[in-house]
Amino acid sequence: MEINSYQLIKDFIYKKLLNCDGVLPQNKIQDEIHNTQDLVSKLGAEIFAQILSVSSITIPNTEDWKRMKRELETHFNVEMDGGVIVQGEEQQMRDNSWWTSKEKLKNENYYWNRYKESLINSLPPDVVKTLDEDTDIVMDNIEDPSIDNFSRYGMVVGHVQSGKTGNYSALVCKAADAGYKFIVVIAGGINNLRNQTQERMNEAFVGVDKGKPVGVGKLGDNRKELLPISLTTTEQDFNKQDANKNAQGLNFDNISSPIILVIKKNSSTLQNVISWLEAQYKNQISKHAMLMIDDESDYASINTKKEDDPTIINKRLRKLLSLFRKSVYVAYTATPYANIFIDHEAGTDDLGRDLFPKDFIYALKAPTNYFGARKIFLDTNKKHLIPIEDYSKIIPLNHKRESPITSLPESLCEAIRLFILNIGIRNLRGQGNKHNSMLIHVTRFTLMHQNISNQVEIYFSKVKKDITAFSNLINSEDHSKHIENMKQTFDKIHMEIEFTWGQVIKSISEIIKTIIIREVHTDTKIPLEYRKDRVTNAIVIGGTSLSRGFTLEGLNVSYFLRNTVFYDTLMQMGRWFGYRPDFEDLCRIYMTKEMITNFGLIIEATEDLFDNFDRMARAKMTPNDFGLSVKHHPDSGLQVTARNKLKSSKDIYFEMKLDGHLKETSWIDSDQSVRLSNLEIIKQTIHKLKPNKIEEVNKNYLWKDVNRSTVLEFLEKFNVYSPDPFGIKSRMPIDFIIKYVQEVDTYWDIALYSGESKRGIQIGDLTVYPEQRKAVNKGHYFEILNRQVSSGSSEAIGLQSDLRKELGSNRKSIREQLKKPLLMLHVLEVENQNRESIDQELAAFGISFPGGVSRTNKTVKLKINSVYIQNFLDEEDSDD
Repeated sequence: MEINSYQLIKDFIYKKLLNCDGVLPQNKIQDEIHNTQDLVSKLGAEIFAQILSVSSITIPNTEDWKRMKRELETHFNVEMDGGVIVQGEEQQMRDNSWWTSKEKLKNENYYWNRYKESLINSLPPDVVKTLDEDTDIVMDNIEDPSIDNFSRYGMVVGHVQSGKTGNYSALVCKAADAGYKFIVVIAGGINNLRNQTQERMNEAFVGVDKGKPVGVGKLGDNRKELLPISLTTTEQDFNKQDANKNAQGLNFDNISSPIILVIKKNSSTLQNVISWLEAQYKNQISKHAMLMIDDESDYASINTKKEDDPTIINKRLRKLLSLFRKSVYVAYTATPYANIFIDHEAGTDDLGRDLFPKDFIYALKAPTNYFGARKIFLDTNKKHLIPIEDYSKIIPLNHKRESPITSLPESLCEAIRLFILNIGIRNLRGQGNKHNSMLIHVTRFTLMHQNISNQVEIYFSKVKKDITAFSNLINSEDHSKHIENMKQTFDKIHMEIEFTWGQVIKSISEIIKTIIIREVHTDTKIPLEYRKDRVTNAIVIGGTSLSRGFTLEGLNVSYFLRNTVFYDTLMQMGRWFGYRPDFEDLCRIYMTKEMITNFGLIIEATEDLFDNFDRMARAKMTPNDFGLSVKHHPDSGLQVTARNKLKSSKDIYFEMKLDGHLKETSWIDSDQSVRLSNLEIIKQTIHKLKPNKIEEVNKNYLWKDVNRSTVLEFLEKFNVYSPDPFGIKSRMPIDFIIKYVQEVDTYWDIALYSGESKRGIQIGDLTVYPEQRKAVNKGHYFEILNRQVSSGSSEAIGLQSDLRKELGSNRKSIREQLKKPLLMLHVLEVENQNRESIDQELAAFGISFPGGVSRTNKTVKLKINSVYIQNFLDEEDSDD
């Protein structure tokens, strides 16, 4: 790559900061920048360039120095909390400190110490520290390889694109230090992911690629006798002939170094490994321990057939583990929903135990610089999201594989222009030597990928031609419609960027010829490659092949059109999650309003599950408890149900556990007659409650110990806007709630809330002031902003005043203290997105169910219409 003066000087300062022990002193970054500026002024640019081992450098200007300070502060201020572990009952009784208690061994951690040294040069110090601690805990839970006989099954859950590869790379290094001799990394089901994973394992662990030092191999202290033997390469998956050649007749007994394989999750590849081991070792391998890392473990590893007829990949994973008397299986995934459906009660047969993580599940936390789901969809006022509405005639969601594509939606053209702008801006920021990617994911069909790629090529060629011809002219936008459109995109999206339009278009003229267009699918002719010797700026068109672990370097613009509602599918398609140091403000995601809503729902439900995970860990609950928590979560519904089981089912039952959850009518029917009717139902319900039992709590009203028949009558009359019995989108599974009231024999509390409105309304003898909320008009219904009908502490109305004060707005802790379910009645005064008042109060309600993760009340079980479910199963497995 070309010399990047800005980056070289920044790296020079960065290395000085790394030499500080512990937390950086206040103003240390500013001091080191001043020291460097003084050094440059005293020595001159030419001599300073020699210090940096380059022929010449360009000294940063004042704005560059300020930006460098901000970037260094962002890097060194990153924090990362340690993860949380849930252990099986047997695991809780074992020695779970065998690794961390071996102080002598810790001083001899050859592989880990090399990898740790390499990480220090790229990751924030607190992240490296937490990575070390996280993998120590996982090591403590796998098993000491000196033990005679064991099989352990665990799972590590991270966030999409959050560094799981780095985590299991560290685990591999430590396992090798501990004495594990045979390490298998199963890296997804497609070649590009396997190749990418092999490259990373070479850099983190092996240290050699094609005979040349890479990654940790460049650090020195390379002990030949400890060089890992890799039976796979960056170009070649496992085959028996190459394995014999690479092993050169060696076996586990006569080598001191570990053997590693990075293989594709493919049935024939797995069989090749099994056959190779069986040819070398006639009996079960008893002396040497094996570690299997199953990356993207929710994909293809799960046995979706009956126990006596497992799927072929599941069967061969288990067979491979069974060849060793000492084996460990660790699943890695960001979407553990499918894994928990593994039959935890399945016994051991000739294949060995099924892959349920019976011994432990470890949930990783993301560092504070993670550009994740919450930041994009919930916390930043959706500033990174651009809704698209102009696609349906050109690329309809339910298209066929042979659907013709003769043009591009204007929104996609805008996204391409934005990507070009972003590269130009990053170039001005001194990041011109960093890779950039744009993702176009609009279909699951290979032929459609090719057709869209052709149209992208046509449009981009026109833009490139005009930029090449006119960009250096004054007011270049007057000479080209494409450049005029580029300026309009700049003014629309990047008005607050630190550079002028003139600076950006000049920068674009320098880089426009570096942009390439690549397809990623099974018929790809020219592979997508991020080279180390020159920058890659790529517009990438793909589907499923890009949605399973593959990292798009420098991804900053995504254009996404898919209509699936499944948790795992959607989250895995979110390649835009990850780390965006120094360019997070440039990132934009184009998607439909419906998908924006779906992601928000899924993220809230997922965060709730992970909060449950923390609580289960404190309560010493087990992986099986977590599995049931996911399976019966009221927001999980279809998304976590095994689709291929459902397809052949006639009678489909779903169990839901409502204990410890709050369900509210955050979608309210916009039909005026329905709104009036619902308001009247609230009035009728209050009228039936005994006035002498009323309590006033902070201007709200409470009735205690109400017979459930009153609640049931209210729920059966109230018109809930919910397009399905699960309440997946509306967050109100009304059919399940009615069944709960019918089956659970308990008294209820009922609350009526007063809010901030100045105009009171009469409900019986009570004057109630409506609560003020904001809502979005979705046509048939209003959606309450952030789907929060009630305020944070409203569920605590039935608790004693001192307990209310202690718990504040900690909703889950409040529900753990509740003795009875609480029906919460609301009258809302609503403004729409344009701050215009809706002319009539809206009736809404919520129900707070007592309990939490450790509560063992029975679930509510309902038969679900199979036709309804089939409507959600139209996204079959991809053929790309």
